[in-house]
Amino acid sequence: MNQLVGDTPAARALSDRFGSIPTGAKVFLILSAALLPLAIIAFFATLRTAAMADDATRGQMRITATESARNLAIELVGDMTALRVALNALEADPADAPSCARAQGVFAPQAPAGTRFSITDARGQVICGQRLPVALSPAISRTDSPIAARLHPGRGLTLATTSTTGRTRAAAFFPATVLAATAKPSGDAQPYEARLTLDDDVLSLTELARSGPLERRAALSMPIGIGDITLTTRVRSLPITSPVLVALILPIIMWAAAAGIGWFVVDRLLIRPLRQLRTSVAHFVPGEEVDPGTMRSLPAIEIRDLGETFRAISRTVAAHEAGLAEGLIRQTKLTREVHHRVKNNLQVISSLINFHARAARSVEATHAYASIQRRVDALAVVHRNHFAELEENRGLSLRSVLGELASNIRATAPDDSPIGIAIDVQPYLVNQDVAIAIAFIITEIVELAMTVNPAAQIRISVGPDESDARAVLRVNSPALIDDDAMRTLIAERYGRVIEGLSRQLRSKLHYDPLVGAYEISVAVTGRD
Repeated sequence: MNQLVGDTPAARALSDRFGSIPTGAKVFLILSAALLPLAIIAFFATLRTAAMADDATRGQMRITATESARNLAIELVGDMTALRVALNALEADPADAPSCARAQGVFAPQAPAGTRFSITDARGQVICGQRLPVALSPAISRTDSPIAARLHPGRGLTLATTSTTGRTRAAAFFPATVLAATAKPSGDAQPYEARLTLDDDVLSLTELARSGPLERRAALSMPIGIGDITLTTRVRSLPITSPVLVALILPIIMWAAAAGIGWFVVDRLLIRPLRQLRTSVAHFVPGEEVDPGTMRSLPAIEIRDLGETFRAISRTVAAHEAGLAEGLIRQTKLTREVHHRVKNNLQVISSLINFHARAARSVEATHAYASIQRRVDALAVVHRNHFAELEENRGLSLRSVLGELASNIRATAPDDSPIGIAIDVQPYLVNQDVAIAIAFIITEIVELAMTVNPAAQIRISVGPDESDARAVLRVNSPALIDDDAMRTLIAERYGRVIEGLSRQLRSKLHYDPLVGAYEISVAVTGRD
């Protein structure tokens, strides 16, 4: 048969493990699991809002970068185109002053800011413009690009071109300030940072100061169409300010606060009052009434009702306990009265037997009355001791019972039978039924020894057994050694009675014919 999914060992182990968690922790875990998805949704919604603001910033930055790159390309390509026209004209006629003047006119507005140009012939002689410093020497033009570019970090940009024949060469230097002014977008653009990049060289056009340690920036690179020069523009993204941090952290804080507050409320209104109620129940003593002040201090009305119900039950239990105690007192009194009357009746019976024994006309009748009296005395001894122990009800002391029994047997023995009885009994306690059976079986064995030998010496002992709940009763005498008279008495009179009494003690009676000893294990209730 296939096992159900919910009845697998793993599922039962998980259920047992969850069941061992305190209720407060369960409430916290359940609330956390229920509210966590909402906190995650709110967190990612805040992130999405910040991402949308970043997208708007990137869109504005793309417009700014495109306009800056376009302005730079238009200005630089226009200047280099005019310079190339003058270069071709001066190559054909080095004395063509108008062409040189037109080139100078193109660069004249930027000259005060440091813009320079030069046109040199095949021998390197300047035929128009000014010779550029060695530190600002242009890059060598490549055949696959009409304009060669070189960046000078911290200073500016040098562009160079050659004529169609390659005999003359022109170069122009544009300072960083001119390039920055040219690249500046129109309108009220947001603050930005612009840099020109060529291979490993970087020329900063405008700088953007950092506004704080949590500042974020977005960057966009765009070629300007001259050589491999790239314009990189950076603007500030939406800053991670206190409101942004609060908006990001608030869902998590709300999730933790909701779970914590839920646990706190449940703990204060339910768990802690239940613990107080459980403590009151644990310290409840039958017969007492629960303190009403403890119940009134509980915050939850339902738990107060439960406490009041338990208080009502405690009152009912106290009333029942009082009734039971009163009934027990009455029962004890009645039991004492019954045992007292039984003891008195046995004493009356013993006295009647003794009276008739004195009037007997034959020895056999006297011995018969004495035998009956010994058995009545054995029962009376047990009742007297039970009556004395009735208040404590711990059990009957075997030492007291057997001591009194031995005295009675010696008192009822014939005058011509000077028997001796030695007692060696440890302080064991037994119940009334076991005490009666022990008294009867000792009486039968002692009388058997007296019948075999009127002057018999008998030793009665009670010692420990293998189990603490049992003791060993032993009666031995030389008169009990096996012989013909002994066997005849056991077969005709004493054997069946002794065997029946051993069955009443629920144990096997052992007989040692060589030493003359009877031994049996009896149940005890403790030690005195």
